[in-house]
Amino acid sequence: MRHRVANGTATITLDSPRNRNALSATLRRELRAHLLADIADESVRVIVLDHTGPVFCSGMDLRESRDATAGDQGVNEFPEILELIWTSPKPVVARLAGPARAGGVGLVAAADIAVAVDTATFAFSEVRLGVVPAVISVTVLPRLAAKAAHELFLTGETFDAARAVDIGLLNSAVPADRLDAEIDRFTGMLAKGGPNALAATKAMLRAPRAGSLAEEFAEMLALSARHFAGEEGQEGIRAFAEKRLPGWVVADAGSTDDTR
Repeated sequence: MRHRVANGTATITLDSPRNRNALSATLRRELRAHLLADIADESVRVIVLDHTGPVFCSGMDLRESRDATAGDQGVNEFPEILELIWTSPKPVVARLAGPARAGGVGLVAAADIAVAVDTATFAFSEVRLGVVPAVISVTVLPRLAAKAAHELFLTGETFDAARAVDIGLLNSAVPADRLDAEIDRFTGMLAKGGPNALAATKAMLRAPRAGSLAEEFAEMLALSARHFAGEEGQEGIRAFAEKRLPGWVVADAGSTDDTR
């Protein structure tokens, strides 16, 4: 696993190309540790999930699961990883220079923004192995159009990046030579948001709505008022009036690199 922090962006790189970045026990352990560290690190504003090799992530490591019992499939900590990505107060961006399968698609769906090369392919291959895409459904189903989810979960059919954009799994699919520029475009925009405002907006996006329209408006009015009156909101308003960048925008402060 590789880890780098530069100018407020933490990049966690899946680095096990020999097994197509399968979700082995080692990879899961290191990915969890880096996510926890980046979420706790106040200097980190955006988290990017990247990979080495031609495949983003091929899903669970089937060699480790071959002799597993029902209570020990080696996936018991995978829900926590998906939850960390889904609930992270820092935006998470997935960068795919290649395909994703099964649990790897769960990682993509958990991210706030997902960008892939236009040649990437995807599949929910679980049913073809006689298993159920149960855990990843928690992050995938809120993203996908319902009819597409039924079709692709039940058939296990491989689909391309253009379809992944159409059904809501990806935000963007671009030629390989534009991938880094597209990632930089998204991370640059995300870094301009106030950290507290981004965290609150993520929480708002995933929260169930109130019982009635009046209750929902009251809840959203209170949320808006807290952030308008808060220190970050007032700094943003002052910065706009003074035609300057707000104090939370990260300057170029170099980078740290942790390769394991």
